[in-house]
Amino acid sequence: MKKITQALLLTTLGLTMVTATGCGSLLSGKSEDEIVVAGKNFTEQDIMANVVGILLEENTDLKVTVKSFLGGTDVVFNSMKNGTLDAYVEYTGTGLVNILEQKVMSDQDQVYDVVKQKFSEEFQLEWLEPIGFNNTYALAVTQETAQKYGLQKVSDLQAHAKHLTFGVEQEFLERSDGLPGLKKAYGFEFAGTKAMDPGLKYQALMEDEVQVIDAFSTDGRLVKNHLVILEDDKKFFPPYYAAPVVREETVKQHPEVKTELLKLAGTMDETEMAELNAQVDVDKRKADDVAREWLKAEGLIK
Repeated sequence: MKKITQALLLTTLGLTMVTATGCGSLLSGKSEDEIVVAGKNFTEQDIMANVVGILLEENTDLKVTVKSFLGGTDVVFNSMKNGTLDAYVEYTGTGLVNILEQKVMSDQDQVYDVVKQKFSEEFQLEWLEPIGFNNTYALAVTQETAQKYGLQKVSDLQAHAKHLTFGVEQEFLERSDGLPGLKKAYGFEFAGTKAMDPGLKYQALMEDEVQVIDAFSTDGRLVKNHLVILEDDKKFFPPYYAAPVVREETVKQHPEVKTELLKLAGTMDETEMAELNAQVDVDKRKADDVAREWLKAEGLIK
């Protein structure tokens, strides 16, 4: 069994270097029989990058390199466009709003059809079938905060946001389907916002340093901390169904990549993804171990 190489670019300096020097220099020298799979800088992406990488490593003759925690959406997507990456797992809502800069749509099939068509036409990237889970954005509060202010829906924040501090990832501050659009749709302003590392948001929330956080609906820490997810009653957030995205040139050269990744279609729902995330974030297991165990349980590898 060949060993998958993992490059964990975790430091701020490392990410700055990626941005400053360009991903091509970081990932250059890829051989023709090598497939480079990437993940963005959060746990779920680490797990899914390993799911994709291990599946290809075990079931093909290709050399597979997994680069977890490579960076945010822009870093990974630009690396796909310039050919230094071959595959990653993206979310339909991110493709629609953040990359294509299209208006928000609520119909999951419509969103998928748009990103599939436009990614192929504009970037020569192919969206494969969705894996099954919808990792949409959500706003979360503690049970104590929900009870104190009577919070059940996002619109309930309109009367109370001016007393609350919002703990948020940097990317959410800048995305049109993040805080700017959210404030416009719901008509509220928080007393303050704090840009935070994903791993620190939950601690800050439990210690009441912030009272509201942005979260992913499949985050295992939501369950672990018994948090209240506020209903997106105005349907602001688009669907974020996860699917493998592969360079069309890679598919032409190695059609077995598409064949294997299509096996992931419809295999995992939100609850199952949250459980895998919890194994890494809460139980402190390694993402590649969790990914390999899941693939074996699904019968996708021996």
